Amino acid sequence: MTTSIVPGPATTGSGAPLPLVALPQGELLTVNEKDIPLVRDALGPGVHFKPLRLDIENGEWVVLATFAPGARIPLHYHTGVVDSWTISGSWYYDEYRDQPQTAGSYLFEPGSSVHTLVCPDTNTEDTVVLFRISGANVNFNEDGTFHSILDAALVSHLTRTLSAEQNLGSVEYIGGGAAQVTGSAPR
Repeated sequence: MTTSIVPGPATTGSGAPLPLVALPQGELLTVNEKDIPLVRDALGPGVHFKPLRLDIENGEWVVLATFAPGARIPLHYHTGVVDSWTISGSWYYDEYRDQPQTAGSYLFEPGSSVHTLVCPDTNTEDTVVLFRISGANVNFNEDGTFHSILDAALVSHLTRTLSAEQNLGSVEYIGGGAAQVTGSAPR
């Protein structure tokens, strides 16, 4: 019987063996947002982002979004859940104006939420929000007709395309699972 060993630490920092259910990992999957350039006007005027994790296969995306005063995200429907943490500035959903999100606010949105994101014109600074999104945003025009779908695949495409147009160089972020066929005979 041959045993295959996956590279990575076999023990914890204190020297204890890793639990059998632990994922063998040779290094941490980490990025520093300070090293990631801001992709400007990616989702409309004044709507910028830094991609942190774009997992196309699992439909999950984590971005650090920056909104200029007066910026908006049109009416959209979420196919999955959203976690958001407002780091600076303020914003609200047009449908929930009486519940503004300000620095330090954490907001959980269940799947099937529908809303329009607005940053007030009166903001004196950019608004920065960390979003973790499962699934997609189905976006609508002002008249309620379908506009587009925003998901991890499109954010990845926008990152590549706009970083080239904006001369940002290589934009590093944590990707997804890299699906592949393994153990198959050559075709």
